[in-house]
Amino acid sequence: MSAAVVAAVILAVVLTRPEGSSESGGEVLLQPAGKSGPDPFTQSTAREGSTPPSPSELPSSSASANVTRGVDGAAPGLYGGTRKVGSCDVEKQVGALQKDPAKNKAFASVLDIEPSGVPRYLRSLTPVHLRLDTRVTNHGYRDGRATGYQAVLQTGTAVLVDDHGVPRVRCACGNPLLPPVAQKSTPRQTGDAWPGYRSSNVVVVAPATQVVNQFVVYDPDSGDWFTRDKGDTGTGDKKTKPPASRPPSRHPDTPSPDESTSTASTPPCDARSPGAPPASSCPPSSVLPPSSPATQPPSSVEEESPASEPAPPPSSPEVDGSP
Repeated sequence: MSAAVVAAVILAVVLTRPEGSSESGGEVLLQPAGKSGPDPFTQSTAREGSTPPSPSELPSSSASANVTRGVDGAAPGLYGGTRKVGSCDVEKQVGALQKDPAKNKAFASVLDIEPSGVPRYLRSLTPVHLRLDTRVTNHGYRDGRATGYQAVLQTGTAVLVDDHGVPRVRCACGNPLLPPVAQKSTPRQTGDAWPGYRSSNVVVVAPATQVVNQFVVYDPDSGDWFTRDKGDTGTGDKKTKPPASRPPSRHPDTPSPDESTSTASTPPCDARSPGAPPASSCPPSSVLPPSSPATQPPSSVEEESPASEPAPPPSSPEVDGSP
């Protein structure tokens, strides 16, 4: 059921290149959950947890593996965690940035907030774990400024998400995150692929159309479900029943955002700045028609092992994508 709930809110997403944005040289860095990666802002503030699970299989479509898919930031089961335990130490993150004003200023510039507002902003975010390999724009810190690059974060990565369900901080390195940026051609993959990785299973988190006051979170270790209030570090978590999955509906395939022919008539949901009101053009909550999963491995990484389904909750039936 846990995978089915997420699959029920798969969206078709088209990425565009916002004015003035970088294309990062046509590369996407694969970042395992436990590695800090290049040029970290801070030491890791992620709390130790279980071994990251293999990414879930997503319904495939008749389109090529370069089709980008997204999931609604409010989707039940999109994020995982342990009840009463935050995936990140938020106060440690606040303290690390406050001790280094230059890093704090660079961090704030990425998220378009005032440096003095960084502590309050961080405390407004919610600590969770990714349950799908997720593409983002990551930012390292080098030579006194933030340096952006395209990345895929592994399932199990500890992140802080905003009140529309969008990842904003990667806790293993303290880096600020923005939605991904399209590139002119299919990007070359660099970094380290993990067991079960498939480029066709990478998703983009589309901002929820309304503020998410409670996230419905799945614990892959216990199989339990619980709710976590936005901005809560886990102290107020409450156990809940597994959500009912919605029946799939069809949605036309979407051209690859990383092909030179990709266009969009209006700015997509994933290109908005933090705290911006939801756009009326946000994609509808619908899914791509299911068919056989994509099996072609990425050209520049080692051949992939088959992805496994996450452990379903007890007494329950089993249950987004350019890289």
